[in-house]
Amino acid sequence: MVPVLTPNWQSSPADYSPTDRDVDVLSLIETEDLITFTFDGLKRRTGLHSETLSRILGRLEAEGIIKKEHDGYRVTPKITELKLTQSHTKTPTTPLIQTFLPSDLMTHHLILQLRGKWFGMLRWLGISETHQGITLKWITEDGAIQIAANIEGTALNIEAKFLTSSNLDLALKASYQLMSLIGKFATSSRSTNQVTAQTAGYFRFYTSA
Repeated sequence: MVPVLTPNWQSSPADYSPTDRDVDVLSLIETEDLITFTFDGLKRRTGLHSETLSRILGRLEAEGIIKKEHDGYRVTPKITELKLTQSHTKTPTTPLIQTFLPSDLMTHHLILQLRGKWFGMLRWLGISETHQGITLKWITEDGAIQIAANIEGTALNIEAKFLTSSNLDLALKASYQLMSLIGKFATSSRSTNQVTAQTAGYFRFYTSA
């Protein structure tokens, strides 16, 4: 099982007595700033058995902390009532690609095109949103590496979290697959958005020595 944060539980909604595994899952959702996620993605991210995760999500849904939708789950504002104090450092991220999107590309359209997509070695996890922008997250099929694409204005940053593997080459291959898909979506939007075929400026790759 992939280690997740084990927070100190300070308080909870009146009638809810979370299990340790509930707390672990909630902590991961909060640590990743997830606003939406999928069952399969979270299963790979946590390493939990399908039946175990199903029971946990069922309890969270019954408490109104998450809401099931046709394409996964959405976190509700009620999660803020669960005062989680994280006691461990977040998993560090490794930058892989930094580039820019065309200034006339409708980024919200790009996000809609990318969300939920499975491709190559990556499986969809979910979306996080902070004051720094929108981040789309995927995880490798074996749950070893998490790949994230952060979009802030026209800036695009693709980075990795090494969960149970430190295979940089594999993470780079996954990031190239993602960048290729982004390029295809950006190019195909030319007819509606009048974007150029050149989908990115200058790539900055971080490779092993």
